[in-house]
Amino acid sequence: MRRRQVYVVGNSEPRENIGVLDELIDARDEFAKTMGCRSYAEFAIRPNMAASADVVMSFLNDLSDTVRHKADEEFNTIKDFKRRVCNDKSADLEPWDEDYFIGMMKSSAHTVDPSVVASYFPLSQCIKGLNVLVESLFGATFHQVPMGDGESWHPNVIKLSLHHPDEGDLGFMYLDLYSRKGKYPGCAHFAIRGGRRLSGTNYQLPIIALVCNFSSSRGLTARLNHCDVETLFHEFGHALHSLLSRTEYQHFSGTRVALDVAETPSNLFEFYAWDYRVLRTFALDETTGDPIPEKLVKALNASRNMFPATDLQRQVFYSIMDLTLFGEHTSKPVDTISAVADLKRKHTSWNYVEGTHWHTRFSHLINYGAGYYSYLYARCFATTIWQEVCQGDPLSRSTGSAIRDKFLRHGGAKDPSVLLKDFAGDSVIKNSGGGIIPDISSLCKEVGL
Repeated sequence: MRRRQVYVVGNSEPRENIGVLDELIDARDEFAKTMGCRSYAEFAIRPNMAASADVVMSFLNDLSDTVRHKADEEFNTIKDFKRRVCNDKSADLEPWDEDYFIGMMKSSAHTVDPSVVASYFPLSQCIKGLNVLVESLFGATFHQVPMGDGESWHPNVIKLSLHHPDEGDLGFMYLDLYSRKGKYPGCAHFAIRGGRRLSGTNYQLPIIALVCNFSSSRGLTARLNHCDVETLFHEFGHALHSLLSRTEYQHFSGTRVALDVAETPSNLFEFYAWDYRVLRTFALDETTGDPIPEKLVKALNASRNMFPATDLQRQVFYSIMDLTLFGEHTSKPVDTISAVADLKRKHTSWNYVEGTHWHTRFSHLINYGAGYYSYLYARCFATTIWQEVCQGDPLSRSTGSAIRDKFLRHGGAKDPSVLLKDFAGDSVIKNSGGGIIPDISSLCKEVGL
């Protein structure tokens, strides 16, 4: 079968990465034990809200158990669909079937033409959308400013100042949004210079770069699919964290916070990318100027929400895998292939395919070693904040004041547990085993558990 062949080949290369990952695990383990820790996971998590790998693993196992029943139901729904399509009542559902049949089910349930969706998201309009956010929420605006000789690293880069009519310039942002040969391949926010207090009246303004890899074939007329729009808003959440923090010292500026809260602003602004009240302000038809239809936005949301437990289960599995690989091991070297296979069987509804090792290309093991769980922490926090603070009126100045004054302004200079409780209420977090875990009730509500 062609899908099986593609899946196996795509998840079995390069073999060399197996040894590279083994070396990384050994090196991090040796370093952690030199620092007096039982494992690299213990070393990496100790400074965070969770405080220990045991607290995180307990949280993840509980979340895995919570989501399992609904994920199994979704699995069986997909399997039944495959059996009907293939006219085979005994057909099994395999990992290489997942994207294919989920895509078919979404297409048959909701009329969402990607080309029609993209027609409402020319990149130039999406950039205006970022301006809508800062103007509505914070009363500020972006203005393009000239760059000095040698300041730009590519002709496509533009520099914007975030300006407030009463406060003046708040910070500067470079936009480098188009793909090109030799460029960093992902989408990311980079802090170039942190903000800090220079004197009683003088503040060093933050400088950041927002980097993406959108098609450059048509310049600013390039169209984004909605996934790209969500990614842009995600990275813009990080950018706002850096631009709007006001800390005494730059090593507390913006995103320089405890890892398990760092992704909260980015996850929060993803909600804005799905809300019709926000999208209608900038998502305009290129020809007529009409805003995106509410019916189309509802269809996008309905399609996204078809298999929420499956998506959540996958993220829990990734987090447990990351924590396990960098946790304590009784023997070396660690057989990462067997370990990941066992974890997939235990924590997901899907089979493991023998001979594959997709995890050796999972780049978050490099960048977020023993920290991938922080995405789930942040998703819980952001979902609670959205439901409790933002959802009622997401573009109001009062919502913006709460986001800025109770969260973004403080960067890493305020205890994150105090920060979250002051922002979203005491119930946003819980104490567990000497560490802190998120309350999952808002996430369960979103997923339909």
